[in-house]
Amino acid sequence: MTQEELKQNVEKALEEIRPFLQSDGGNISLLSIEDGKLVKVQLEGACTSCSVNQMTLKSGVEMTIKKYAPQIEQVINVEA
Repeated sequence: MTQEELKQNVEKALEEIRPFLQSDGGNISLLSIEDGKLVKVQLEGACTSCSVNQMTLKSGVEMTIKKYAPQIEQVINVEA
């Protein structure tokens, strides 16, 4: 899988997650993919102050990204 295909797959995963975050007044954006296995995202809006955002990130976001791109090992949120 090329870097571009990997990025497209991660974006597809984020598109699947986005409506749930937006319903709570938040959003998520892809910052980078490093070494083909580490995804850096940024939670935005209401998601930044949400106390469950780390849990959301681990359970929902990471799981969904891995569904589209199994080689991803870790997803981290970079605070603004």
